[in-house]
Amino acid sequence: MKSKPLPKWLGLLPLSLIVFLSGCGQMTVLNPKGPVAQSQYDLIMYSLWFMLGIIVVVFALFAYMIIKYRDRPGRKDSDYDPNLHGNTMIEIVWTVIPIIIVTLLSIPTVTTLFDLEKPPVTENQTTEEPLVIHATTADWKWFFSYPEQDIETVNYLHIPTDRPIEFKLTSADAMTALWIPALGGQKYNMAGMMTKLYLQADEVGVYDGRNSNFNGEGFAFQTFKVHAEEEEDFNAWVEEIQTESPELTQEQYDELLKPGLTEKTAFSSTHLDYVKHHTNEGMGYTIENFRELYDAKLHLYPEDIERQETFD
Repeated sequence: MKSKPLPKWLGLLPLSLIVFLSGCGQMTVLNPKGPVAQSQYDLIMYSLWFMLGIIVVVFALFAYMIIKYRDRPGRKDSDYDPNLHGNTMIEIVWTVIPIIIVTLLSIPTVTTLFDLEKPPVTENQTTEEPLVIHATTADWKWFFSYPEQDIETVNYLHIPTDRPIEFKLTSADAMTALWIPALGGQKYNMAGMMTKLYLQADEVGVYDGRNSNFNGEGFAFQTFKVHAEEEEDFNAWVEEIQTESPELTQEQYDELLKPGLTEKTAFSSTHLDYVKHHTNEGMGYTIENFRELYDAKLHLYPEDIERQETFD
């Protein structure tokens, strides 16, 4: 007994399910809160619409071909004679069209990439001079040093709105990547070198940030909050940290560098006074001070996870 064939419409079920689920929530990268994120959003949408146009044209031609040249009663094999061999015009067309497609995708992509390597400039900026923040990572925490203000925070940061932020990225150990999806794309933190990332927030709010490069057991908990606020509120916060927070000693910093999770905290000085991890000397700083920890098998203990969940 032959089994009854399944209805053809069932083949569309997976596609319809994908379309349905895609509307369950809005992706942060498609809801930009700053000029850098906006330029990247514009590039993403341009590329998507451009490629969608190509798909429409290809499928339209495909449908035309299979309908026009389908097998049907009365059609003879001799009716189909495309004679494509040695057709100069056809060869020019299928060579030129891909070149045009690649060019139209490459020009805005390259232009945007070069623009992202400079501080953003917008009409509402309070100043075009960027605020410099050194973002240093260590398993599994973030250190944000403000050299101009001489303060440092751990696992959170404050930034003023309508002002470019110049992040100077480095790492004390494993390679990581700083990513604040609402404000822009990610860039890598690597020991012994420094990379720069320019971002800016146009709206007051609290944004999520994280390490987007896997670096071990504590990777999932290496997150932080970005508090974007008006210039006056930011200056008041800086003054509060300068007057009420303790100084960061080298002994405290050495302790914080040990692998594990730690709570949010702030200091009225920075670790930049005695170690710069983007230099050759700073690259070996952690290993020299905690070699025995790297020789042993490290684990993220349950109490660390519970403590991090409390902080979040």
